[in-house]
Amino acid sequence: MKPERLPSSPLPSPPSVPMRSHSFEVHGTRVQDEFAWLKAENWKEVLKDPSALDPEIRACLERENAYAAAAFAGTEEFQARLVAEMRGRIKEDDATVPEPDGPFAYFTRYREGGQHPLVCRQPREGGSEVIMLDGDREADGHPFFDLGGVDHSPDHRLLAWGVDIKGSEYFTIRLRNLETGEDLPDAVPQTSGGAVWLNDSSGFYYVELDENHRPVRVKRHLLGTGPEQDRIVYEEKDPGFFVKLGVTQSDAFVLIEASDHETSEIWLIDRADASAAPRVVEPRTPQLKYDVEHHGDHLVILTNADGAEDFKIVTAPVSSPGRAHWRDLVPYRPGTMILSHVALARYLVRLEREDANPRIVVRDFATGREETVAFDEEAYSLGFSAGYEFDTDVIRYHYSSMTTPSETVDYNLRTGERTLRKRQEVPSGHNPADYVIRRLFATAPDGEQVPISLVHRREVALDGSAPCLLYGYGSYGISMPASFRTGILSLVDRGFVYAIAHIRGGTEKGWRWYMDGKRERKTNTFTDFIACGEALIEARYTSRGRIVAHGGSAGGMLMGAVANMAPDLFAGIIAEVPFVDVLNTMLDSELPLTPPEWPEWGNPAADEAAFRTILSYSPYDNVRPQRYPAILALAGLTDPRVTYWEPAKWVARLRATMTGGGPILFRLNMEAGHAGAAGRFDRLEEVALAYTFALKCSGGFQS
Repeated sequence: MKPERLPSSPLPSPPSVPMRSHSFEVHGTRVQDEFAWLKAENWKEVLKDPSALDPEIRACLERENAYAAAAFAGTEEFQARLVAEMRGRIKEDDATVPEPDGPFAYFTRYREGGQHPLVCRQPREGGSEVIMLDGDREADGHPFFDLGGVDHSPDHRLLAWGVDIKGSEYFTIRLRNLETGEDLPDAVPQTSGGAVWLNDSSGFYYVELDENHRPVRVKRHLLGTGPEQDRIVYEEKDPGFFVKLGVTQSDAFVLIEASDHETSEIWLIDRADASAAPRVVEPRTPQLKYDVEHHGDHLVILTNADGAEDFKIVTAPVSSPGRAHWRDLVPYRPGTMILSHVALARYLVRLEREDANPRIVVRDFATGREETVAFDEEAYSLGFSAGYEFDTDVIRYHYSSMTTPSETVDYNLRTGERTLRKRQEVPSGHNPADYVIRRLFATAPDGEQVPISLVHRREVALDGSAPCLLYGYGSYGISMPASFRTGILSLVDRGFVYAIAHIRGGTEKGWRWYMDGKRERKTNTFTDFIACGEALIEARYTSRGRIVAHGGSAGGMLMGAVANMAPDLFAGIIAEVPFVDVLNTMLDSELPLTPPEWPEWGNPAADEAAFRTILSYSPYDNVRPQRYPAILALAGLTDPRVTYWEPAKWVARLRATMTGGGPILFRLNMEAGHAGAAGRFDRLEEVALAYTFALKCSGGFQS
């Protein structure tokens, strides 16, 4: 825990990014955007073929990478040591617990040193493993490789697998004959990556992406035919709604869901009838959300209907599934949010959360009796999987905490018996007793109590001297679980406090927590995060100027906002794939995610109030002449979600405007997209870079 000494050399001058006059007017306000030229005119082509990027833009991005490399000069050996540490905590030949399905049990595993998963199965009653798909072999020769869905056919003879080799999330679905190991000629391009099989294994449904990278069409592919022959089963006409596929646990119905962030509409297809047309459960109604399961002659529906802000569960006849026939099964309870549900032959299982901690509740359909699975730790993570089968008494849950490695447990719904199937191994060693977990609450400016989950080594002195990595997200209703992460131990074991700010915009405290952090109330997300930093200082976990803030994607927008609002609070800011050019992106309806994002942020083109709100906080538009902390922005060239030019423009404007501080660093992965490097060990190199940055700017080591 002593400060580590690393060599340091003077930084060269940062890259000079030319300013070019560009402005536009919206609702009577003129907006300047002198770095707009960094957005390639052929950006759609670049997503599919990065070599098509304009040479001038490429040269600018390469200069940024060179400058970032110079900033980390002399730390290469230390970064390699971090990678070795983190890799040493990973069981390299790890495997999931096999999931039974008919005559086989399916699982994935890794080989020693392997970057990508092996998709496997074995006979259920015992027998040798068969590798159905070798991710390492398939990835060979590709700078980027990412598996999408891997779905075996109901007759267990075929495997549909999606692959993306650009990082742009355009997946091609291929078919493998599991008896011969050979791929069939079938290849379906430009999909979202997953397949839902017909019951007779004669073909599958998939979602096709349109020319704007939006999942809008459900098609049916029959074996042995070309994709040009695939029939459109459903096509979404509203650009604000994305389409995804699912299947009920009973296997009776394929589910087509069209949704934005506030509204959903689900269509059923009889999975046993290849010619069946989809039929709607309940037509879309603004702000009505619902998810569908199936049990006997009824649907079991999770919904926010009738003012059930934190959701309830209702039933409806399959023959007349509309809202007029919905009847309460699990009533709405304010403050207890139902997150998901699954219907088995004899049981209804739901996952719910209260005060940022989850629990599983099992309901016997016949008796109505309920049992709860929960834990006593102050902060923990819990989820469950029902597997492939419907007629079963067993579910599998996954539990961990910030000190407890993940445990995979089979839970018998009939007897309540728990069988530990796997405990995450940490090969280099890990003793949970060496660490302390705490749950704090920060008081937001409006009085709301914001949960904070944190972990530190037991011997850390709570005198304000410890550096702190404070992580936040706070968008789309996504909650941040207090789960076990082996990577953060490289910071915690060096004396860091690692904290998660459960800020508004997530659903840690229910749906209201989400609604209180979006659109006209979006700034609550930012002030909550700042309040969490202040609370950690007040409680003497850290001190001003020793906090490194960390967030990605919409959490990267959070990073940009708090850098503008409270720059003196932070020693540094790590912004991964940061959504920082909010106004320009929400004004550009051609970008892949823009129309579906309007319910989250507002439509600034159509709504002047939304325009004024976004303009008031958009990080790029609110860079001001002031001292900024050190900032590290990380992004991917082929990212369709947060495009590369957002962080490129932001970094350029920061350097052109700030009066001191920094440095401002930007590292762009030229061969990856939103998720960064796809290989499990390659990704560690990106984490090591970020952690080295955190250590340097927080005083975690001395140069």
